[in-house]
Parts: sequence; C-alpha cells; structure tokens
Amino acid sequence: MSRRSIAALSALCAGVAALTVSVSFADPVDEALEIDGVEMITRAPAPEGHPFDEVLSGWLFREAETRATQADSFENPGMLSVERGADVWETVDGTMGKSCASCHDDAAETMKGVGARFPKWDADSGKPINVELQIDKCRVENMGAEAYKFDDPDQVALTAYIKHQSLGTPVKLDLSEGEMQSWWEKGKQSYYTRTGQLNLACASCHEASMGKYIRADHLSQGQANGFPTYRFNTAGMVSLHNRFRGCVRDTRAEMPKAFSDELMALEVYVTWRGTGLSVETPAVRQ
Repeated sequence: MSRRSIAALSALCAGVAALTVSVSFADPVDEALEIDGVEMITRAPAPEGHPFDEVLSGWLFREAETRATQADSFENPGMLSVERGADVWETVDGTMGKSCASCHDDAAETMKGVGARFPKWDADSGKPINVELQIDKCRVENMGAEAYKFDDPDQVALTAYIKHQSLGTPVKLDLSEGEMQSWWEKGKQSYYTRTGQLNLACASCHEASMGKYIRADHLSQGQANGFPTYRFNTAGMVSLHNRFRGCVRDTRAEMPKAFSDELMALEVYVTWRGTGLSVETPAVRQ
C-alpha cells in the first residue's frame, strides 16, 4: 500500500472515530406547540403498518431557540416566503390573463386543508402529484404560463403559502385513489434501500438512529409535515425534494431528479409516515 493510500485510510478512520464519539442522545421534548392560536398536533398514534407506535414532529427534537422561532410567526423567517407566496397568488401571469386567485379566490378558504392531503392521485398523468406539480399543471393548463423550474423562489413561496393555509390540519393521504398504494410500496422500498458509498438508507438515520444527534444534526423521524421549511444552516427555504436530493447526495450516491418517479414515490411514503401530525409549514429547523 502506498504512503498516500495509508494516509487516506488513516484520515478516514480518524473521521469515523470522531463521528462515533460525537454521537449522543437527544430525546424529544415534552412541550406543546401553538402557532397563531392554533395548537399543533406534534405527537400522534402511528397508522397501521408503521414501524413506530407514535409519530413525532421534528419540532420536538429541536433546540429551545429553534422551537421558539417556529412558534412565533413574527420571528419565523419562513413567513417571508409565505408573504411572497401571497403576492404570487394574486399576480396575473400567462397568456390567459389569470392569477391563482382568478380561479381559487381567497386561499384562506379554498386552500384550507389542501396541504394536508397531498400528494394525490392525478388521473391525467397516471401518477401521484404534489402541490408543486399541481401548481405547474394549473399554470400550464389554466393560465397559459410556463411551469416553474425546480426550486424557483416563486414555486417555493407559492407552495409554502398554499400549505400554510392548512396550518394545524392533520396529515391524511388517501391511498385508495388510483394506484397510490403501489406508489406507497415503491416509496417504502426506496426508504429502506441503502445507497451510495456510505451505504445508508433513509431508515438508517430516521428510524434506526431516531433520538440521536450527530454533532449538531438532530436525527428526528424525518417527517414531511413542515415543508417547505426554513433552515438556519442554509439561511433560506428548503423544499421537500431539495431535502430528499440533499440526503441522497450525503450518502455519496447519484441524486435523482426532482419530481422523478423515485422521489414522488418516496414523498408518498414519507408523507404517510407522518399521518396525524399537523401541517406546520413553514417549519424551522437547524
């Protein structure tokens, strides 16, 4: 073995050792979350077939300062994106001279509960559709506008605004629609499949290591009920598929495309895993 190979191996072993000694437990707090007078469901009985007996919001695993930031809408930086989404909702775009409000009027009424029920089955495409893809479908078919590029700031903001209208509503998917159940099965398989040079699966962190944190990264159950989420480490909003892709990247595997069949199936399964938890968008995380 060359000196360079020995040095690389020594560095790898040192890194693994440092990672090992930095692992400690972080139990979920026993506190209630209330936002704008609405009590959030942060603990719920797990649906049948779930690996846990109880599903837990990621908010319960955060530091006190982070929890307080999410609980106060005036302090929550993610609300700036929600406010931007409100402007996008009213903005006319496309060849048909329409805005979202042209068809859907007051989002506080027409979008209430919507964010808790997506992904849904889309008969036209024969696939599940999430809020982002539903927005694009409406833009193309009803507004004569172009679909957003992935993670366009307006896409993230509008998604956050729409989901925010369901604040406090429990997540509940209808797996009886179309072929949703088969996509759930595909998503479950992805969740437990190890990938990348680090040979990790979603379950490696959010199931087997739930309740621990590595350095400053708290390992919760990895729920999707707060996305799009404001993250302090990036100082901005993070969409669910952005987080999926980031996790895959961190295993040193090739990242799937956003809204690919693989990630849409994963969204169906991960969202189901949070059944009964309140929509918290925009959640605040480290």
